[in-house]
Amino acid sequence: MPPAKKKRWVSKVKTDSTHPPKGLFTKDAVTIARTLASRKVSPKGPGSGMRMLTYFVNRAGKGLSAGRRAELQKAKTLLGARIRRANQSESAKKTA
Repeated sequence: MPPAKKKRWVSKVKTDSTHPPKGLFTKDAVTIARTLASRKVSPKGPGSGMRMLTYFVNRAGKGLSAGRRAELQKAKTLLGARIRRANQSESAKKTA
């Protein structure tokens, strides 16, 4: 009996919400977070950028070096902080 083929759901993902520039994920964490939070790259907001970053880390998998993975995790932390600040300012505007 031949080994079962793994279903690779990720190969079927087609997204058009985030458009990161080529080579973005090889840059430093601050640049990655700032770029993914911009409306030009993520028209639906920084949450979309966070999903793209997580998707990239998951797709790269074991191919990432420890240093690159750490830099991308730092970018996720910075982007998460931007998202929280944006959400807090929106909720403050609603209550005012």
